[in-house]
Amino acid sequence: MERVGFIGLGIMGKPMALHLLKAGYPLTVLDKVPAPQAELVAAGAKAAATPRQVAQESDIIITMLPDSPDVRQVVLGADGVLEGLRAGSLLIDMSTIAPSVARDVAKAVRGKGADALDAPVSGGQWGAEQGTLSIMVGGSAAALERARPVLETMGKTIVHMGDAGAGQVTKAANQIVCAVEIAVVSEALVMASKAGVDPAKVREALLGGAAQSAILKVHGERMIAHNFKPGFRARLHHKDLGIALQIARELGVSLPTAAAAAEMFNALLARGGADLDNSALVTVLEDLAQHQVGGKNTP
Repeated sequence: MERVGFIGLGIMGKPMALHLLKAGYPLTVLDKVPAPQAELVAAGAKAAATPRQVAQESDIIITMLPDSPDVRQVVLGADGVLEGLRAGSLLIDMSTIAPSVARDVAKAVRGKGADALDAPVSGGQWGAEQGTLSIMVGGSAAALERARPVLETMGKTIVHMGDAGAGQVTKAANQIVCAVEIAVVSEALVMASKAGVDPAKVREALLGGAAQSAILKVHGERMIAHNFKPGFRARLHHKDLGIALQIARELGVSLPTAAAAAEMFNALLARGGADLDNSALVTVLEDLAQHQVGGKNTP
């Protein structure tokens, strides 16, 4: 089996890396936070001190990082992946970043005689833990076929979207849909609750009809319970909408509902909700309505 390196062991990265270990891949890991790295080492992984070392000891290197600057630093910076990359290696960046950065990384990696894929994911913490993520891949078809056995340990749906950057464009589209759905589910539950109808029963009824969705099922439940322990942090969804709006500006595309959702996330971040789950968007609507869904206390 190919040796795999994994950089970024956060809410998503840690369970993804654990799936690789369970599948038997020799794994080298790195995270700036000691605890998750120690947990992976206890499960059988090897720890590295730098991204360069991860690349030197791996055939396939996976990065799962918060934002474009993080990927630039880890891959292209001092002691970065690029410095340790060997000809024939494969870099799979599973972060959600700007397509232009994904293309820059791919160009630099290919210049070293290696190859790169941008392979962002959808499915949240639950999907990462269950190994059922949807993975949208940009890069060469040959690189994807090499990566497929590794990706299949973490995801259920793996789709080749096109050349470098195409995976990130697809993820931006995904984040638009999710953000707008979170906003409208928030509106529906706040309205129904203020009208005196049990929001839990509203959710149950809607799940049986044309309005059913994964967002209504998962995020709707969190809204009603006011359980905003982060599965996907609001600040990261806000960042992703910024990427989508930047793509739209470059292309001359109008995204009015995505822009409205981004403004709602702006409000959530301004009131201290940056590290709450993105379902905490409902609290912005609750404040405007002067009504709390289910009578729960807002954070």
